[in-house]
Amino acid sequence: MRAAAAQKARGQGCAPGTRQSAGQCVVLLARASKANRPARRNDVHKQRTTVTSESTQQHKAIAAARGAVAIAIVTVSDTRTELTDTNAQYLRAQIAAAGHTSTGYRIIKDEPDQVAAALDEMAAGGARLILFNGGTGIAPRDTTFDVISGRLEKVMPGFGELFRMLSFEQVGAAAMLSRATAGVYRGSVVFCTPGSHAAVKLAWEKLIAPELEHLAWEVGR
Repeated sequence: MRAAAAQKARGQGCAPGTRQSAGQCVVLLARASKANRPARRNDVHKQRTTVTSESTQQHKAIAAARGAVAIAIVTVSDTRTELTDTNAQYLRAQIAAAGHTSTGYRIIKDEPDQVAAALDEMAAGGARLILFNGGTGIAPRDTTFDVISGRLEKVMPGFGELFRMLSFEQVGAAAMLSRATAGVYRGSVVFCTPGSHAAVKLAWEKLIAPELEHLAWEVGR
């Protein structure tokens, strides 16, 4: 009797694949191997990211094959002249170095009617990208954002968000004063940045230039 009790305690009286629990034999559930486990959320996210990246690269390759992109520059300032407009000088040099073309250039006062007229002129002139600099702050004379944002057909909120994030790394909390924005107007991608040279350079190098051909292709396809 003692031997039978010992055997029962050890679970030897249960069939293979089972064990004794509370005096009964219960079936053991095999743990799924890593190969058979359902895909985790992180794994699915990585797969989607890879697919998206490949698609984006394909779009960029197609866009680059289409050749030079026509780009217009508008400086909004009450004081600058063509000789002192270092922003336009910098942008034109960068545009040429990248193999693209400058199709228009204007210096205008920070007046709503002038901003609107410049937008219409550059869009009608065939520019795929229109780069406004200046007038995006919160001072009473800063009207670029108010005019442009009211006329955009599609808004790209990500540009302003990324620009302010990058600006925060350079100037700290003052970045929140910027109302930089971007969007689509009559087949052109429009960017509005602050008028400081550092801001123009940041926007061009970190955000606009890396996606330039892709942006032009998206609005033109």
